[in-house]
Amino acid sequence: MHYQFIKNLLLLKDILVENVYHFEDYCEVHISLPVKPHKCSRCGCITKKVHDYRKQKIKDIPVLNKPLILVYRKRRYKCENCQKNFYETVDFVGRYQRMTLRLIKTIVDRLRTNYSMHSIAKDFGVSPCTVTRIFDCLSYKLTKLPEVFSIDEFKGTTDKGKYHCILVDPIKSIVLDVLDSRSLEFLLNYFRKFPDRHKVKYVVIDMWSPYKLAVQQAFPQAQIVIDRFHYVRNCNWAIDKVRKRVQQNLSYEKAKFLKYSKRLLLSRPHNLNHDGKIRLANLLLTDENIRLAYILKEKFMDFVKSSSSSEAEVKLSQWLELVKQYKIKEFSYLARTILNWKQEILNSFDVPYNNGCIEGFNNKIKVIKRNAFGFRNFSRFRTRILHCCS
Repeated sequence: MHYQFIKNLLLLKDILVENVYHFEDYCEVHISLPVKPHKCSRCGCITKKVHDYRKQKIKDIPVLNKPLILVYRKRRYKCENCQKNFYETVDFVGRYQRMTLRLIKTIVDRLRTNYSMHSIAKDFGVSPCTVTRIFDCLSYKLTKLPEVFSIDEFKGTTDKGKYHCILVDPIKSIVLDVLDSRSLEFLLNYFRKFPDRHKVKYVVIDMWSPYKLAVQQAFPQAQIVIDRFHYVRNCNWAIDKVRKRVQQNLSYEKAKFLKYSKRLLLSRPHNLNHDGKIRLANLLLTDENIRLAYILKEKFMDFVKSSSSSEAEVKLSQWLELVKQYKIKEFSYLARTILNWKQEILNSFDVPYNNGCIEGFNNKIKVIKRNAFGFRNFSRFRTRILHCCS
């Protein structure tokens, strides 16, 4: 009777449990199937005549933290009409395979995590080559583009180059595709393969000019939106460069105070407590360039907080006038960058889309790459990213 409980535990249909053995490193369950009529694959006649038996070891999902091996007493039938010998049909293992279908499915599901193939192979009692062979059967292909998608790049270490390009659907928060290059020619050849390019309405990018040119040529009806994080970051970089430049001409004590006050310059005044506001006031008295740069930074952040593109355009014009008046070279360079991307930046105030989820995927890609100690094969790297993030 206790074999009936083991049968229920294994969740395999119509099996007969003959014996169970526990060893130090693995478990064995001896099973077989009841005799039943089978259809001959050659002539189609029904037969129940048994020709012989053979034992086959099949790996299954681990049990009790140890690999489980099913010792299957495989039956071979003989057709009495055409004399053909054939094996009985089973639904838990594929033809010519030595592991159950549910073990393969479990390995495929585990590959959606950040674990390396070596650690997954160790957990399921198979070799890393077996996990790689199962993984190489997976394939992903993008057939159509959504109305809104984001483009960004991440650093890769494969044979295809230093940087790879990633396409993400910001509405569904899924990775659409991973490209092995971010050059203009490559992007144009890739995007032109899609027949529904006219359906794309918005494309979110950072301030990388090949992205802009590729979108303008491949999607002439789409609006380009610059991710807000990138032009805010450029403003933070500008005021930090001013701090570093001023810091070089100060005494040791003042330079040290300025160095460790970086966060004060980047913070908004309403986010500081009483002590922080006092420190900020003392900091702005150290140098005129610091004070002017801080004013420009605050005016720029007011522009960023605009509720519409029309309001943002007015505040941007006021900020550009201040930049001309103050003549701080770091912010003059920032102003030229903003003017080059003015319309794309203003578009970001009218739509709710950004590259927030794509930055999260980039962080997950770093974890996948670090756990695997890098990928040499780009195709396998791409499939792993899509399998984990789509």
